[in-house]
Amino acid sequence: MKTTLLGFQHLLAMYAGAVLVPLIVGNAIGLTPTQLTYLVSIDILMCGIATILQISRNKYFGIGLPVVLGCTFTAVGPMILIGNEYGISAIYGAVIASGVIIFFISRFFGSLVRFFPPVVTGSVVTIIGITLIPVAINNMGGGQGASDFGSLTNIGLSFGTLLFIVLMYRFSTGFLQSIAILLGLVGGTVAAVFLGIVDFSNVQDASYVHMVLPFYLATPTFHLLPIAIMTLVAMVSLVESTGVYFALGDICDEEIDKSKLEKGYRAEGLASVIGGIFNAFPYTTFSQNVGLMQLSGVKSRRVILVTAVMLISLGFLPKVAALATIVPNAVLGGAMVAMFGMVVAQGIKMLSPVISKSQDNAMIVACSIGIGLGVSVVPDLFAKLPDSVQILTSNGIVLGSLTAIFLNIIFNMVPSGKKQTKQKASETKTQPVTMKEGPSSVLVSASAQSE
Repeated sequence: MKTTLLGFQHLLAMYAGAVLVPLIVGNAIGLTPTQLTYLVSIDILMCGIATILQISRNKYFGIGLPVVLGCTFTAVGPMILIGNEYGISAIYGAVIASGVIIFFISRFFGSLVRFFPPVVTGSVVTIIGITLIPVAINNMGGGQGASDFGSLTNIGLSFGTLLFIVLMYRFSTGFLQSIAILLGLVGGTVAAVFLGIVDFSNVQDASYVHMVLPFYLATPTFHLLPIAIMTLVAMVSLVESTGVYFALGDICDEEIDKSKLEKGYRAEGLASVIGGIFNAFPYTTFSQNVGLMQLSGVKSRRVILVTAVMLISLGFLPKVAALATIVPNAVLGGAMVAMFGMVVAQGIKMLSPVISKSQDNAMIVACSIGIGLGVSVVPDLFAKLPDSVQILTSNGIVLGSLTAIFLNIIFNMVPSGKKQTKQKASETKTQPVTMKEGPSSVLVSASAQSE
């Protein structure tokens, strides 16, 4: 009984994140209520399957630590972009292809991670978070194209929901604080029910049980740019997951070696492949459950297995999934401002230490975020370039990320005569040298990124 209750607690801690991703993506790409119900169901189910893959202990995949997996918000913006430009089928093609790539490069990712220090990953996360904010604001008004966009009812619901979340986060602690977003969604929807603007027909029409089918929403199609975007997002997620792995290893008193990291990466790649086949999402570690584990002091894989079984069970119950789809756009928008704002805050958190270390890092951040945001706002900047070049320049997330990677190589990896002169001078004075962030410190830095 105690294990079940602890597992249910982990379910509640991650449920809002698991439900918000399909709601946001589904609404943004124009899914019908029936399709949206299926998307929520399959995402919940796949969170459970991905979690089981990761907590497994075998010689092929699974880090074997008590970690819950779900779709990262870092992937939301890119998926919406891909869906609107290439169609929903391209989302799943990109998710599958990126999962395959991650699966096969897992052995070598320890070498590739040197190209993704915190100054790069922080810039990428910040760019993605910033590009998501307009989606949230549109929802606060009632949804883009809504006949009542910006009405007092929508504005009141959205800001009321946001205020409720802020107050819950400020004046509660522990578990209640960790589910502030979920409570805000429930509170906002209840208020909307009293205002008579909640439509329950989707819940009434949903069946009690359904079968999960591969390619239910779309048969995957494969395009170069979407695959490149999702692979980049997956690599950033792996760097963040590395921090979670080390944090969990410290909590559980387990040494995290190269072999365990490789199996952890491989499990995430495999989860994304399966997610794409069943028209779900890419999956990575949920750090909020690590925080819950620290609060409760319970670090058993059995508890997480119970959580995974609950998630899988809920995935076969469309009525439960349909309840999530009744949340009005305005309420969803209020919650999205907090969630997407936290993505930006996480990016800033990752960037703060590295900017204070070096003005070079500040220049990397300034140029990459400036270009990424600028191209997102003015997408026609490179419209006269050849189509083959526009594959890389037409997307702010891609161009901003490539800028961060390129500038990091220039500033932090290519030897500089000026820096060598400074280092020799400091050694002559027998003063300690403040080393730049380099490849040898990446895993330690990644560990510090864990929320």
